[in-house]
Amino acid sequence: MEMMEKNYRYHLLKYKGRNSRYRCPGCGRARCFTPYVDADGVPADVERYGRCDHVRSCGYNLYPPYQPNRKGGKVYALPKFRKRPEKRRKELSPKLDTLPLEIVGKTLLFTPKNGFIAFLSGLFGEETAKALVEKYRIGTTRDGFTVFYQYDIMDRCRTGKIIPYDPHTGHRIKDGSVPEAMWVHSRLKAMHQLPDGWTLSQCLFGEDLLPLYPDLPVALVEAEKTAVICSAVFPEFLWLATGGLSQFNDRVNVLLGRKVIAIPDLGGYELWRKKAQEYPLLDITVSDYLEKNATPELREMGADLADWVVEERMAEGIGIQSGICCDEKRILFHVFTENQ
Repeated sequence: MEMMEKNYRYHLLKYKGRNSRYRCPGCGRARCFTPYVDADGVPADVERYGRCDHVRSCGYNLYPPYQPNRKGGKVYALPKFRKRPEKRRKELSPKLDTLPLEIVGKTLLFTPKNGFIAFLSGLFGEETAKALVEKYRIGTTRDGFTVFYQYDIMDRCRTGKIIPYDPHTGHRIKDGSVPEAMWVHSRLKAMHQLPDGWTLSQCLFGEDLLPLYPDLPVALVEAEKTAVICSAVFPEFLWLATGGLSQFNDRVNVLLGRKVIAIPDLGGYELWRKKAQEYPLLDITVSDYLEKNATPELREMGADLADWVVEERMAEGIGIQSGICCDEKRILFHVFTENQ
């Protein structure tokens, strides 16, 4: 038995509490899916490769793809001594509702009538702004509002948050003329362009970038806008967003195996610090740099890291296209090292 174990790169994660179990991609039930991890405890993919605890009713058991082992041979899809489940589901069998790609594609435009895109162009220049829009696949509605789509790690578009922005300040329009935030799926439902029973299932904003940047540490913030702006200023990190203070929840499980620094808006440190403790398998450090160093003005507005960066630049009269200034280097160093 011991010799046979050496033929396998991955093994099932040992039980370490309820947070070490995930939602099964076969039956959709929560906290019954055990992922396959390597010798260092890094999972192959917590949404695909693993085994469901419900052997009889579900039977989902998918081992990572065939790979050469150190001796040049092949690993087996399932250990020889393990009986295959009688009922096996397809690899992507979960009924996850997504947005129609033909509709999403029509909104992926780089246009100055989008207030946020106009703001990005003013800060970074058109070339960099266009690269950011393409990287995060930012959309534009007919009325010029910004759409932050949620693509998951398997590149499925879950939904899109619609936000109107002032092109000069980069802040949300909150004059009561339009809602502060809307949702693509809600609009499509109202127009009967989604089927009855369509169900929302959210993920992290920018989650689809995880496989593209496997070696970058992850920076997790609240707002989508913050992730986009900081991605340009601090490219040493992969910037993702929860979508709000209260959205630090099970969707962060996709970050298993990644080094993560979480930077909530001012006033959110204690809540995120406590939430991070609920996920002991994740390597998440919550930074309190903003709480300790924010100006009274920033504190009053409940600012985030992007607000800090923009204010620093404008106060010094520096064009943001010129690169990271000394103060930003200082911010970067403290935010990502002070709590380590």
